[in-house]
Amino acid sequence: MRKIVFFSLGFLLFLVLPTMGQLGKVWSEFQLYSVDMQNYFTNNLSETLRHLEVSSQNYLNGSRGELNVPNPIEVGKQVRQDLFFYPTTDKFENNPIVRGNAVSNEMNRLILRGSVEGVMGIEGQRRLKNKLEETENIITTIVETANNAEQSNRNLLGDILAKIPTIENVAQQLSAQTSANQINLQLQSLKVQSEQSKIIGETLAQTMQTNQSLQYSNLNLASISQQMEEMNRARRVDSATEAARLMRTTSQIDLFGREENYSRSQ
Repeated sequence: MRKIVFFSLGFLLFLVLPTMGQLGKVWSEFQLYSVDMQNYFTNNLSETLRHLEVSSQNYLNGSRGELNVPNPIEVGKQVRQDLFFYPTTDKFENNPIVRGNAVSNEMNRLILRGSVEGVMGIEGQRRLKNKLEETENIITTIVETANNAEQSNRNLLGDILAKIPTIENVAQQLSAQTSANQINLQLQSLKVQSEQSKIIGETLAQTMQTNQSLQYSNLNLASISQQMEEMNRARRVDSATEAARLMRTTSQIDLFGREENYSRSQ
């Protein structure tokens, strides 16, 4: 019975190991993810929001919560309010409301790209690689420990079953039979727990792959929204150009008509 308890405790210890190792440091890992996001914001603000670099950084800093991650809704709110009361136009747009919405959308895309950088960037992939490697190593250790425990329990079960027919005392015989049944249940439990550890590892890997695909989908959506905004901006510029051309043509025609009337009056 002591051997049964020993192997049970040993197996359970290995089941607890993932929470004691790198896999369990969820808060520390999230902080590293947050740092990668902040670094991306710092290094890419001037590229996407060149004329609002300082303001954009203030928007991001002012919208952070307890997780040190910016809230896109709060960022958009700050951007629209700031540009409405203190409008800053560019060469394409002088409407403060339209300008505020455009900058707000660009900030949202910046936050999304920062999030992708935290997951799929160099440091993010290194963290994922370490987690996958550690998961596989832990599962291998669990399976090896379960196999060793199973073999030892089988040997112990064989010894007990061999001694049962030679036991004359009924109470001792029942006790031995009960021990054999417990060992047999322990063997079945070890098999189940070993297979469960494999399933958990596969689930973690599938979750990571799904998250990766989701990041790429988000990037595609961000690219599509940016292309739509650029098309709308180009359409507004073309419309404004066409309106200016029509006004110029109309004014020239009007001037020509006035000159003709003036000549006739003379």
